Amino acid sequence: MSKSKKIDVQGTEILIYTEKDDEYISLTDIARYRDAERSDYILQNWMRNRNTIEFIGLWELFNNPDFNSIEFDGIKNQSGSNSFALTPKRWIETTHAIGIVSKTGRYGGTFAHRDIAFEFASWLSAEFKFYLIKEFQRLKEEEQKQIGWTAKCELSKINYHIHTDAINQKPHTCYTHATTNIVCVCQRG
Repeated sequence: MSKSKKIDVQGTEILIYTEKDDEYISLTDIARYRDAERSDYILQNWMRNRNTIEFIGLWELFNNPDFNSIEFDGIKNQSGSNSFALTPKRWIETTHAIGIVSKTGRYGGTFAHRDIAFEFASWLSAEFKFYLIKEFQRLKEEEQKQIGWTAKCELSKINYHIHTDAINQKPHTCYTHATTNIVCVCQRG
């Protein structure tokens, strides 16, 4: 896992990690908002929904050149029926999906690209989705401020080196003669 951060949404801590300039938000943590002990069932119920399958399939078609659309069509045709069940792991393995990621270990769980995570949050609660988006935006604004500060600091450092190097070099003056427009360089020794 690359850089990870946490945000608090209505008393629920949500883990976010960044990989290759994309943010992945913990669906496991979002599901805990609804049921802290059975978050995996919440997620599986969401993935049974035909609208969910269509959305995440469309996301994959748009963002993933290796997406197995033939397997996706089979899953989409089965979705919505009473006997249909789909886990994130099965979805990932069958379709070669990249928008949903299952991780094991200390910071494990099911993560999804922010587009998919916001869709999941909407399925759980419109209010929760609203606050999740607001907290995510706040986090991004803080990161932009930090980047701005870092950039200004680096520019100041570069300018300092340019100025001190210029002072440390052998001093000289340049001027243009008023009537002939000839540039003269005089070095002092």
